[in-house]
Amino acid sequence: MFALRFAHFTDPHLPLPPDGPGWTELMSKRLFGYLSWRRRRHRIHRPEVLAALLADIRAQGPDHLVCTGDLANISLPEEFERARVWLEATAAPQDLTLVPGNHDALVPVPWARGLGLWEPWMRGDPGTEPEGAPGEGGLFPSLRVRGAVAFIGLSSAVPTAPLLATGRVGHPQLRRLEALLRDQGAAGRYRVVLLHHPLADGTVRARKALTDRAAVRAVLARAGAELVLHGHAHCARFAALPGPLGPIPSLTAPSASAVAHGRYDAARWSLVAVRRTPDGWRTAVTVRGWEASAGAFGTLGHYDLLMPAQTGAKEEGVAERAA
Repeated sequence: MFALRFAHFTDPHLPLPPDGPGWTELMSKRLFGYLSWRRRRHRIHRPEVLAALLADIRAQGPDHLVCTGDLANISLPEEFERARVWLEATAAPQDLTLVPGNHDALVPVPWARGLGLWEPWMRGDPGTEPEGAPGEGGLFPSLRVRGAVAFIGLSSAVPTAPLLATGRVGHPQLRRLEALLRDQGAAGRYRVVLLHHPLADGTVRARKALTDRAAVRAVLARAGAELVLHGHAHCARFAALPGPLGPIPSLTAPSASAVAHGRYDAARWSLVAVRRTPDGWRTAVTVRGWEASAGAFGTLGHYDLLMPAQTGAKEEGVAERAA
């Protein structure tokens, strides 16, 4: 039986550069984010917790890593440069799939000095890229096929007005998303949709929500998917989204660098193991979380998800040979 094990973590929020931003860089929405970081967020997002999470992931030996955004805090050019170094130390581009978050697009930044520095980890497999220049709709949705699993990445990261953290996918991505989902489903692959903002209503407040989430859900309801992974909520959430063959599970986790604070849990990550059974797909999820008393990560829970195989899908061996 085919099996793939992959790790999902989100919202690492790497520390701001020690010198901090200049005054000209703060003459924008960045000012609010910077004040928030100085007041409290630097005490919540701890680099030692993130380092322990990555060490725990490596110890579990997954086949692939997935990160659903928010490496940055206020979208400084130096943050993108430092995050590029962090990505290089974390995993090779072919071994880590990344989608951006709202903090990675807090304000407009030229592609070459901003998200373009992370392009190797966001770009799809060769020959699968949409038409257009990167940063102008030419990178997402991305498609990465690993074995019989298809990772489909969306960008919901758009600059917004102060005090807003909303996201948007947009019609060009939605049109290609539906085609990708149908094609990968027909090929018999397990389809994982990745984006930063949640799709279920009520997961986050309206000022932080995905504005076109209903349109994305409508695509999933028509074309289907096996799993949705997102970030942004900074807490553990499970939702069931409508699909053509039954509910599509949607999962997230707290920030990968967070200590417990207020109503928010400490850092967690999920080890997702996928295999095909005679009745469809079986997804085994192991949740690993930061235990401050032990100064280490431990297993917090384990559960299985059962999903029917796609109607009209090819045999498993065909999907594996095509991967």
